[in-house]
Amino acid sequence: MRIHHLNCISSCPLGGALMDGHSTGIRGRLACHCLLIEAADQLVLVDTGFGLRDVANPAARIHAVFLRMLDPDFREDMTAVSQIIRLGFAPSDVRHIVLTHLDFDHAGGLDDFPHATVHMLARERASALARKTMLDRMRYRPQQWSTRANWRVYEQTGGESWYGFDCVRGLEGLPPEILLVPLLGHTLGHAGVAVDAGDHWLLHAGDAYFFHAEMDTYAPYCTPGLRWYQTMMEKDRSARLANQARLRELRRTQDNVRLFSAHDEREFVRLAGQPAQQPAASPLRAAPERVSQMRS
Repeated sequence: MRIHHLNCISSCPLGGALMDGHSTGIRGRLACHCLLIEAADQLVLVDTGFGLRDVANPAARIHAVFLRMLDPDFREDMTAVSQIIRLGFAPSDVRHIVLTHLDFDHAGGLDDFPHATVHMLARERASALARKTMLDRMRYRPQQWSTRANWRVYEQTGGESWYGFDCVRGLEGLPPEILLVPLLGHTLGHAGVAVDAGDHWLLHAGDAYFFHAEMDTYAPYCTPGLRWYQTMMEKDRSARLANQARLRELRRTQDNVRLFSAHDEREFVRLAGQPAQQPAASPLRAAPERVSQMRS
């Protein structure tokens, strides 16, 4: 499987270096790290980032508090669908989307792939539909869910063990190299997505952590701004911190697992091999015969 790293619109939160650890202005930069996986005769997208409708009318789609706080850098060319076209594919080639969770900055592009099956944990769907608290009503945006009939959910029980993580499961219609890994805490149905890349695994940890240094084995560190943001957004603190500890242990003990979060730009640049503000561009565009096979 060939894997592309996409940054699907960065956020520019108030706080500068207090957020991202390096910015010199009053606003920092956080990536929205998604994966595009070429899997045999189909494409699989892991998270969507913001979508075309978010770019066109953000005020109608995203709560005003988050718009002011995060000030996303809305660029049409950075949406997942635009980058997929740039790579030589059609949006209809995306047959499956695997979500870490349904927060507005992870699910805004669902509308751009109306024929894709969307996979998530059942408790994430339940929490998003219930929208019980004010925070839930701000983070979960039904305006982004025009494809809700395509959602397919999985319980957080059963499954298999994967490097010490329990209840890990394959997904219906997807190759066995793509796994959903429960990582509860940030939301009640939050998950990571593990992808077998051949000689190593990639683990997209979503929002299980935000800053690369949080995964340091002996002296984990998070910037003050992101530490506050994680605390504000968490639904289960003990589960979130426990899963962070398990992820640190995974990084310490497993050299063949490359771990990354959804929002750390340094991790994105390291894995993508290109600046975070540049749309995906492969030096070898998708071969015409491969595109043709996906569309057939």
